[in-house]
Amino acid sequence: MSEKNTPIQTTIKRVVYPGTFDPVTNGHLDILSRACKLFDEVIVGVAPNVGKGPLFPVEERIFFVEKSIHELGITNARVQTFEGLLVDFATRCNAMALVRGLRAVSDFEYEFQMTQMNRDLEPDLETIFLMPNADYFFTSSTIVKQVARCDPERIERFVPLHVAAALNRRYNHQ
Repeated sequence: MSEKNTPIQTTIKRVVYPGTFDPVTNGHLDILSRACKLFDEVIVGVAPNVGKGPLFPVEERIFFVEKSIHELGITNARVQTFEGLLVDFATRCNAMALVRGLRAVSDFEYEFQMTQMNRDLEPDLETIFLMPNADYFFTSSTIVKQVARCDPERIERFVPLHVAAALNRRYNHQ
């Protein structure tokens, strides 16, 4: 068979971007947008993570991410919840890698440990670190919730407007 007649083997480059997303921030969405430019499909894996005592139930966090994806016009991302080991979820999704955001040196130690454990559990699953825009280096869901609790007017630049409104309702500011 000549080279012209050889069927082209296509492989979807699918990755999982996992997190609690309680709530999703503009930093998360920046990482998601970057991942969507690099890969064919990004599955945003929302972990219930009841042990962390999330502010929002998992269904609401999924809604926040889905609405944000829609508002950003991202067409190659979808949202799914998962429980159990991340590597098992990624394997079920046929993902080639995990995408993780890396904000500062303080994130590195934790992410390094998680990557090494995931590599031990599933050697074929890679982890890819993406850095957000410098505007979001210090943004985390925890810090956003702390600010929203005290001064909700100041969080709108760190989260989508629908998330800011939900935080305001949650903290009875509206």
